[in-house]
Amino acid sequence: MSHLLLADLVVMLHLAFVGFVVAGGLAVWRWPRAAWVHLPAVVWGAGIEWSGGVCPLTPIENHLRSLGGGGTYEGDFVREYILPVLYPAGLTRPTQIALGAVVVIVNAAVYGWWLHRRRTP
Repeated sequence: MSHLLLADLVVMLHLAFVGFVVAGGLAVWRWPRAAWVHLPAVVWGAGIEWSGGVCPLTPIENHLRSLGGGGTYEGDFVREYILPVLYPAGLTRPTQIALGAVVVIVNAAVYGWWLHRRRTP
């Protein structure tokens, strides 16, 4: 299998993980045990954003692209793939902190509503 294809698969996995972090709380409504996987993912996603760190999938993708003769990038996955869709400007530290806060707030709201509905007959 081509290194570039593997790099693209890493991007798809990374995007799926980001989607799960942001919206995975909705899965808990259907499958409550999903919270055991989702909550650590939220902690990881928000923690990476707040710390300014880089997810380990980013260097893996860049390494595969390099092996395949493709271009690599500096920075992180969010800056490279997500922000160009959401924002025309580059990723700034305050934006990263805001993205981490959005992840926490959205998921706190989803879990709060879910818990409320479970307790209400």
